[in-house]
Amino acid sequence: MTAAAPSLGGSLPGHRSTYSAVAIVLHWLIAALILANVGLAWYFTNLPKLEQFGPAGLHKSIGITVLLLTLVRIGWRFTARPPPLPDTLRPWERWAAKATHVLFYVIMLGMPLSGWAMTSASPLIRLHPTVLYGVLQWPALPFGHLDRDTLDGLRKLFGRTHSLLAWVAYFTIAIHVLAALKHQVIDRDDVMGRMLPLLRRK
Repeated sequence: MTAAAPSLGGSLPGHRSTYSAVAIVLHWLIAALILANVGLAWYFTNLPKLEQFGPAGLHKSIGITVLLLTLVRIGWRFTARPPPLPDTLRPWERWAAKATHVLFYVIMLGMPLSGWAMTSASPLIRLHPTVLYGVLQWPALPFGHLDRDTLDGLRKLFGRTHSLLAWVAYFTIAIHVLAALKHQVIDRDDVMGRMLPLLRRK
């Protein structure tokens, strides 16, 4: 997901005023998958232990999908320059937009990586390997040579990291949505039009 930053009233020569179609599709697809995974996590963690395996497997599959799509998005960003920030932004707004953007990348990479690491350090990984969408087995990280106490410590560390990043995600998503609504409803500019071209006013 990208930080909410207004589009240019008049784009500079050679610069887009909206994100590319590929960036827009990746943005909304990753956003939908993250929100689905948040809801799924809240759902299955409240189930009895034996009933968690199915939903947890789907949760892992979606997480790995987010990781792979994020890598595609990073690669695409190097080939397609995003719209520049407008000159009308105050310094603190520029800082907030860039900080939010960085946070989203930390979340999109850090959450699936920490979840993958936590699963790989679990003593159950051999009995219950990660199988993406019930079709493709996803490899565990090479922790098998470590002793049980070390693995247990790593699993707890990765679990705490995963949980912390989840709370960072809740906060960042809320700020992102509120900022986008502010620009659309109060400022009445073309911020949302950068990712939703149909909403562009100019």
